[in-house]
Amino acid sequence: MTWPHAKLKFVTRFGYGEALPNDEVQDGPFRVFGSNGPYASFSRSNTGAPVIVVGRKGSYGKINWTPDPCFASDTTFFVDSSTTRHHLRWTYWLLQTLRLDEGTDEAAVPGLNRETAYSRDVLVPPLAQQRAIADYLDRETARLDALVAAKERVLGLLAEKRRALITRAVTRGLDPRAPLRDSGISWLGEIPAHWETRRAAWLFRERDERGETELPLLVVSINAGVVLREFSDERIESTAEDFNTYKVARRGDVAFNKMRMWQGAVGVAPQDGLVSPDYVVAEPAGAFSPEFAGLLFRTQMFSAECARRSHGIVWDRLRLYWEGFREIELPLPSAGAQCEIVALIAREAAKLDAVRLATERSLALLKERRAALIAAAVTGQLDVGAVA
Repeated sequence: MTWPHAKLKFVTRFGYGEALPNDEVQDGPFRVFGSNGPYASFSRSNTGAPVIVVGRKGSYGKINWTPDPCFASDTTFFVDSSTTRHHLRWTYWLLQTLRLDEGTDEAAVPGLNRETAYSRDVLVPPLAQQRAIADYLDRETARLDALVAAKERVLGLLAEKRRALITRAVTRGLDPRAPLRDSGISWLGEIPAHWETRRAAWLFRERDERGETELPLLVVSINAGVVLREFSDERIESTAEDFNTYKVARRGDVAFNKMRMWQGAVGVAPQDGLVSPDYVVAEPAGAFSPEFAGLLFRTQMFSAECARRSHGIVWDRLRLYWEGFREIELPLPSAGAQCEIVALIAREAAKLDAVRLATERSLALLKERRAALIAAAVTGQLDVGAVA
């Protein structure tokens, strides 16, 4: 059976959300939806129930569903029984196949243009078939979503295991039977009795070299540490005149973003390069392995100590300057112990990363399967009655 084609505007209209009033009760029984989903509560709703909320600004094109009436904010569109005569849950699945998050006609602020969405061509099955498609997809995607959630929990556990492995190794060493002593350092706690401690000022020297504009540009990432930053040839040429102010980071130097050190924006330079003049570059003085430092400095407990020593009026503007960094007391295992710790973490992290990559691949396949299933059911390529 062939389904008729229609423009989306003949299937549903998009109602405009409203700005959240400041002069009414903010806490209430109705959830407030923005483009990314619910973020507050309000005393009244402006939609029916159930309702589809479509991102209009920001995370435009994102599709949210709620069985309850809600307050759709002014960054959203909404679809409920007042804006369509078609089956709402089928409409929800239909909208997910239209890739409304791709491209925008809004110049100043990226957003979803309603008329552009309305122009999309869709297939419209009879109402009974819409209901069957919705029921089938609700059932089958719930099964896939459970598998996706399980995979995501595995990824979370792997990440936690990796963090715990690194934190324990760089603060307690590799021998679980080694006697411990109180380090006298509040953020560090107990360390192996034969380890020493030193202030960062004894282990690092601040490097402030400039003017080597031929070096590649490095950037400090919260997720990846210090990595090579790549620009197109045109971008490099257009910004080259500013590179005289950039700091030189030599291979093995520690570099950190002053404004994000408390979030873990620190790492070891993999090669000679240039970093932002607002970064701090610290050259290891010899007793501290750069690789060991890179592991220690990206632990959550060290980040918390950096936050304590940072300065700023508001939390997200905290800055850790060299003067604060140099006063931090650090654990100092022997050079041999540092090498052993780095080597063990590399081996164990490689095993965990192999499991992570395999899990990520299977997760990607599940998500592809989910998207393909929705598309097949909505476009009639899959006879849901035959597979029900």
